[in-house]
Amino acid sequence: MPASGTDVPLIPSGRSQAAHCHALRVRLPGGTSADRLAATFSEAVRAWWPQDAPDRLPRLWTERVPATPQGVASRVHAEMHRPVPAGSRLRAVLLSGPGGAADLILTAHRASLDMAALRLVADVLLGRVPVDRVRPQGPRWPRSRVLPPDWLDADLGGHADWAEGDPAAGESTGTVEVPLPGAGGAGVDTARLVVATAVVQARYEAVETPAIAVLTAFPGRPGTALGPFEGTTLVPVDVGGRGLSELVDRARQAVTAPQTWCDRSAYTEITRADGRGVRAGVCAVPDAPGRQGPDGLPLVLPCMDGAFDLTLVPGTGAQGDGVLTVHHRLREVDAASATRFARHVVTAYSALTAEGGMPDVALDIDLLDDAERRLLAHAGRSERTPEWTPRRLDDAFAQQAARRPEAVAITFEGEHITYRALDERADRLAAGLLAHGVRPGQRVGLCLDRSADLVAGMLAVLKADAVYVPMDPTHPADRLSYTAEDAGLALVITDTDAFAATSVPVAGPDELAAAGAHGAVVPPRRGPGEAAYVIYTSGSTGRPKGVVVPHRNVVALIAATREDFGLDERDTWTLFHSSAFDFSVWEIWGPLLTGGRLVVVPYWVSRSPGEFRDLLAQERVSVLNQTPSAFAQLVEADRGRSTRLALRLVVFGGEPLDTRALRGWFDRHPESDCRLVNMFGITETTVHVTAQTVTRREALTGSRSVGPALPGWRVHVLDERGRPQPFGAPGEIHVSGEGVALEYLGRPELTAERFLPDPFSGGRMYRSGDRGRLRPDGRLEHLGRLDNQVKIRGFRIELDEIRGVLLDDPAVRAAAVLVAGEDANDAAAVRIDAYVVLRGDDTAAVRARAATLLPGYMLPTTVTALRELPLTANGKLDTRRLPPPVVPRATTVPSAVPPSPSAAPGDAGAPVAELAGRLAEVWEAVLGVPVGPDDNFFSLGGNSLYAVRVAAAMSDRHLPPLPMRELYLHPTVRRLAAVLAPTARA
Repeated sequence: MPASGTDVPLIPSGRSQAAHCHALRVRLPGGTSADRLAATFSEAVRAWWPQDAPDRLPRLWTERVPATPQGVASRVHAEMHRPVPAGSRLRAVLLSGPGGAADLILTAHRASLDMAALRLVADVLLGRVPVDRVRPQGPRWPRSRVLPPDWLDADLGGHADWAEGDPAAGESTGTVEVPLPGAGGAGVDTARLVVATAVVQARYEAVETPAIAVLTAFPGRPGTALGPFEGTTLVPVDVGGRGLSELVDRARQAVTAPQTWCDRSAYTEITRADGRGVRAGVCAVPDAPGRQGPDGLPLVLPCMDGAFDLTLVPGTGAQGDGVLTVHHRLREVDAASATRFARHVVTAYSALTAEGGMPDVALDIDLLDDAERRLLAHAGRSERTPEWTPRRLDDAFAQQAARRPEAVAITFEGEHITYRALDERADRLAAGLLAHGVRPGQRVGLCLDRSADLVAGMLAVLKADAVYVPMDPTHPADRLSYTAEDAGLALVITDTDAFAATSVPVAGPDELAAAGAHGAVVPPRRGPGEAAYVIYTSGSTGRPKGVVVPHRNVVALIAATREDFGLDERDTWTLFHSSAFDFSVWEIWGPLLTGGRLVVVPYWVSRSPGEFRDLLAQERVSVLNQTPSAFAQLVEADRGRSTRLALRLVVFGGEPLDTRALRGWFDRHPESDCRLVNMFGITETTVHVTAQTVTRREALTGSRSVGPALPGWRVHVLDERGRPQPFGAPGEIHVSGEGVALEYLGRPELTAERFLPDPFSGGRMYRSGDRGRLRPDGRLEHLGRLDNQVKIRGFRIELDEIRGVLLDDPAVRAAAVLVAGEDANDAAAVRIDAYVVLRGDDTAAVRARAATLLPGYMLPTTVTALRELPLTANGKLDTRRLPPPVVPRATTVPSAVPPSPSAAPGDAGAPVAELAGRLAEVWEAVLGVPVGPDDNFFSLGGNSLYAVRVAAAMSDRHLPPLPMRELYLHPTVRRLAAVLAPTARA
């Protein structure tokens, strides 16, 4: 910007001229001579800007307008909203109306002339101020404490996640108006309006210190200066850390005597303190009186358009009442969202100006009225109410068994078990449980590999009127022992010795069946509202905790989804997940309560995406349930396969879904053939809560919607004080309705903390600890855990944002981002590690692209390429088994593997020794460490991820196929080679 005098720049060529232009309308007395005004204007501009070429000097344009009030109003409105062209200092237009009335309209860009300067021009034309008393002059902007106007051409905003923007809108803007009591005439209090805007933005975007841009007059402005003496002050408002009275005082000080040095570094510090840009600007012109003329037309137009995503302009309406006009960029903010934002600003402003005194803190301001609360409550529940009768699970199964007794209920490793056979097997096991002394309401552990007996055992426990507690036999013995003791198990059905150190009785399925061969099952006495199962889940509370779920909840879940998903006896499902993971509740009871067939997936097949894909094709599975991480591996296994899958429905659950990763799947499996559904759920709310059909559109836009609530379920997004958040504003997800569990087993304090009374329906609701936002159409967006933010060297970082940037890279198929070294004493040791599944192996290119999209403090320190991400038994990302991050280095020299001592050239041991040597080379290439002939793969840092990578590398080198089971059973190169070598197999 200029240093002084006449060196005022022409208007910068910005992407939105109207965003920085303002206009002044002056009503002229009757009989005013247009020729005299034109001559005076010509004389003035030659005196003020003598260095400009004559053809570049402004001129006074005159125009007659239609002789009707409507014609005058239309022409005045159009002229006041027409921005000056780039390169022009000023536009002056004289509109002559009927009866000799005339309007002088002066328009300029703020970088050229401020509003006081426009008034000076009008005074000169009207003869109130001599031409020679007015001097072109500009402030020394780099030394000022306000943001120069030309900086506003930068995109200072971020993405308004709480709004439904239109990416195709470009730079188009819209305008909405809401009543603003107290804003008429000079009644607006700019400082209070700034704080009110900050309060709303803080609630909408979950930030503590939003920065509000405020139009500010330059301190010490010369009275007769002709220049740009208005700038924009960035006012950080610490909503979370100070009382409202202090916030208003600080804001008033900032807008009347700006204290922020707005050089580039200060600007960056202010606007990025919360990792956000400037969302809203307040344009409150100091000389507000008389903005509306007696004819109801504006006399002052503070801004024609919005410089920010939301630009708030207080003023007066046609009737002299207060109005808050909001200009909003359609690309970021739709009209409905802008209107809600404006209404909530008015609510906050009213609270700050109330006669009884303002609240103590920002959180005390309730933005919602009763009508909006009712809308939120309505949006959080489904319009449909399924017809269903609360029943016990075993009774609901018995109905299906009686209806189609000879239909296949379970398929496992080629064996088909009918509904009748499954029911009879469960009866014998139940009788065996009763013979072992199990009583109604007692808890029985199920620690079995995935098999038909696992399902029969669940039914048996329920038929015995007991409660089943599933446990994964692959879990460590200490965890199994803890679960058994914490649950107070009366018995464990198992064929392992994992419980030898406990006092809990154990029995195998066959033992129970033998004991119950001649016994009878006593009819259950407990009702559908009593516990059916207890699933242990980990979380932020430390040791695993048992979630107690009644029969009726699962029956309600099937009833809520049956019609929409078209679930019936024609479907074939898979049991893919561990029974200790609540996703399996849906997988097991979904088919058994709708008459379908359940294919039990053996453990080793579930760990091998290729074999699992073959099983899906062989069994013609139609309904598949997957975590997104597991499905990503299946998608890769599906590439290049010629056999068609019979899938018609894929349900995602268990972890957040990044819809962008599904684009490749849609290329092979059109939406018309296979429906994809993203479901958000929690163990404590019975597996699923919402459902969102995912189409190619969601995949292309990266939608985070998990859909509306299931029929019978209700979702609420509440703030930290338990009040509903506005539509689009983030908060904690609470769930009420049919799916809410009974309690945490033996944890009354935790139960009371997380299971709360539902003030909206009178029932109970679960406080999830998940962040989300509710859309006006009832869709819920899941935003991760409340504790999903990290802070590194003072910067607050959302790891999902980094992951999203990585996934946008066409070379990246999957990604995970972690923070390492948080416990280090040296802050510089804290780093961000990224793991990516690539098409190719150029991690340097991935990091270079990320560097173009992320600030330095968010750029991953390392990017490690993996064949696929490791998963837990539940199919979620297993961060504990991610390998150490790879720092680019020279390739190591493979270690030689000596042949077996008995191997001589030409004998059978030679192929084994040769294969062992080649295996060692593969292991070293994958693990990045030297490998000896008897080193254990897993002791070297190997895991299921590396196992898949080893198998792929072996295939690339034309080595024998590697069954996952063999690697786990023979985890050294010498032993594995002995199994895989052709001569060994022969």
